[in-house]
Amino acid sequence: MIKAKGDDDVEIDTRALQKRILENKRNHHFNTTDVKFELLCMYGEVNELFQACLKNDSDNIGEELADINIYLLGLAEILGKDLVKETLAKLAIDEKRVYRKGIKIDPGEE
Repeated sequence: MIKAKGDDDVEIDTRALQKRILENKRNHHFNTTDVKFELLCMYGEVNELFQACLKNDSDNIGEELADINIYLLGLAEILGKDLVKETLAKLAIDEKRVYRKGIKIDPGEE
């Protein structure tokens, strides 16, 4: 469960959101099995975000970020992964890493 603060406080059950996204794909007869195809489609959305950023099109930037998030959450569901759980686990690793001028330093080289 994620709580988002802003104009409207929102609680999001991310697992339920992943399932909703996958169900929407099924309802529209979109791909739900070919992971490589999903990655390719997500790459297309990343390119659309890049193009929107180049144009400084703030309205479209938000929409493209949402598209990427939808693909990522859907992909996590297809692969049977809890994206928030995986993100928190990876963030815990990243927070412990040591960097010098933006370059990761291996343990023992500090």
